Amino acid sequence: MTKHPSDPVSLVTGGAGFIGSHVVDELLKLGHRVVILDDLSGGLESNFSSEASFFLGSITDEKLVDELFERFKFDYVYHLAAYAAEGLSHFIRRFNYENNLLGSANLINASVNHEVKCFVFTSSIAVYGDITPPMSEETPPSPIDPYGIAKFAVELDLKSARALFGLNSIVFRPHNVYGSRQNIGDKYRNVAGIFMNQLLKGEDLTIFGDGNQSRAFTHIHDVAPHIAISVENEDAYNQSFNIGSDEVHSVNELAAAIADVMDKTLTINHLEQREEAEHAYSDHSKFNSTFKSEESTSLVDGLREMYSWVKEHGSKESPSFGNIEIEKNLPNSWKTQQ
Repeated sequence: MTKHPSDPVSLVTGGAGFIGSHVVDELLKLGHRVVILDDLSGGLESNFSSEASFFLGSITDEKLVDELFERFKFDYVYHLAAYAAEGLSHFIRRFNYENNLLGSANLINASVNHEVKCFVFTSSIAVYGDITPPMSEETPPSPIDPYGIAKFAVELDLKSARALFGLNSIVFRPHNVYGSRQNIGDKYRNVAGIFMNQLLKGEDLTIFGDGNQSRAFTHIHDVAPHIAISVENEDAYNQSFNIGSDEVHSVNELAAAIADVMDKTLTINHLEQREEAEHAYSDHSKFNSTFKSEESTSLVDGLREMYSWVKEHGSKESPSFGNIEIEKNLPNSWKTQQ
């Protein structure tokens, strides 16, 4: 750390990952002294600036978490570490809850014990489940997958910690975020990255079902800056915010847009339908009024930015998840042995 001692000290979990590394960049611009905790299961140490202090480890390591809080006396915690594979979470329930729920409990405990000023948590619109969109913050959550259940449980735990211990928090529910530094070699999540990786390798694009599922694909630059600066906005404290694009597109439309941006021939291989919400996008009125956000990035412009980065770094292999807990009803394309 090279900043002045009076600057705020912030912990960013998952700070070597996609969204986390962009939040780190924004915090450094704001003058924060940043500590990153990441197990590099999905991120890369090269993703973030050397101005941040990096510690290799997991939020499930209670001892390590407590040691970092004791050493650095964090003002703020930005909790972005998660294994965010909604569909796969049905088949890795224990792994999902250990990492996405119990690991979060370690951070909340430490934040209470060390009197953190604000705990910023990236949840997900997966907490809403399969209901008719657009979802607002007043929509009762009803998650349909273990990932969404874990995220909503953390939200509830933060409310409990606020009521009993006075821990301030801000909850963001982003959705379908894409952009540079995304791990395109993960076949279970981040559809834009999956499509770009397949096209780079000369493969057909694989789509579960008919491809008419609709999402509001959101560029990283419309998310990370707001998450970083949120602790300076007192109106945001102890509130939840949907954050993302207002442009809604089908998966088929996304596939066509990516093929066009990459100047590749589009050939689609439709796979069996998997268990997922057919349509998922949210209302952002509350976020827009609180953060006074600027006009968002269009899908085409965002994909061009992402492809510029992807083209520079090349295609990636897509390894299978190594510890599937339930094989029953697992999509064939996700099975270790094809």
